[in-house]
Amino acid sequence: MKILVTGIAGFIGFHVAKRLLFEGYEVVGFDNLNDYYDVQLKIDRLKELEVIYFESNWISNNSKLKFIKADLMAKDVLLKLFQDERFDYVVHLAAQAGVRYSLDAPQKYCRNYPVKHLVFASSSSVYGLNSKIPFSTEDRTDSPISLYAASKKSNELMAHTYSHLFKIPTTGLRFFTVYGPWGRPDMAMHLFTESIINNQSIKVFNRGNMSRDFTYIDDIVESIFRLMTKPKSATDVPVNLFNIGNNSPEKLGDFIDALEALLGKIAQKELLPMQAGDVEKTYADVQSLIDYIDYKPKTSIQEGIGNFVSWYKDYYAQ
Repeated sequence: MKILVTGIAGFIGFHVAKRLLFEGYEVVGFDNLNDYYDVQLKIDRLKELEVIYFESNWISNNSKLKFIKADLMAKDVLLKLFQDERFDYVVHLAAQAGVRYSLDAPQKYCRNYPVKHLVFASSSSVYGLNSKIPFSTEDRTDSPISLYAASKKSNELMAHTYSHLFKIPTTGLRFFTVYGPWGRPDMAMHLFTESIINNQSIKVFNRGNMSRDFTYIDDIVESIFRLMTKPKSATDVPVNLFNIGNNSPEKLGDFIDALEALLGKIAQKELLPMQAGDVEKTYADVQSLIDYIDYKPKTSIQEGIGNFVSWYKDYYAQ
């Protein structure tokens, strides 16, 4: 079967593609390699997938992988891609990281060239200031407190309408603070590690009174892999929505303590007030995920941080 992975050079897209290739799927990767953060990190992720830039062309040395460097708004490119490839599944992970996310372009092509299942990334940010803990997909999410959250919620609404109109199964995934090797350099795990190693202060918002449901990348990938081939059965609205989180929020202070222990250095903390658009606590109710795919994210924060620190030291030493 053939799968389109958008955002393949991104943190989650890279790991998902790696797993799909390992399982023997044929993968077409799509990414515009934008410079929101270090492009070299994206290029190095592609190298891990055996994709290299050579003589003005992107070459894949893996017969099961094809890479397309283009933007999702390039309609002609997408039209030809869907005409030529006839995908079985689409895993849509491309995004303007941290700011905007759009489902607009893939909608049109999945309709004209139907796929068995469209899986797309949403975010725990849609819960806003929800006071009910843990967050459930049954909770109301109509009070976003950031533009990022609002754009994610709009994704879910568009997907719901799309599934209703065209009967193409869609599944939205509300990710909770994803981290791990090859992670984004603008995220706390990467920023804190870099600053502690270089004896620079770290910014601790809300004076450390925060909790996050940190979710290790392998648990994200396993969930996506199991969900991809299990679309909701045909109904009036064949759409699913799941939380993907560790179901075990960690205090920010404990997270920093674990990082300090692994690095063998004490962090210089700059205690700051709550950041605009941020929330004090995230906590995922994942029972519906367990019931649907018989899997619960399970990697402990100690194991996950250890794996990240090992990767970080090795990658930047090279």
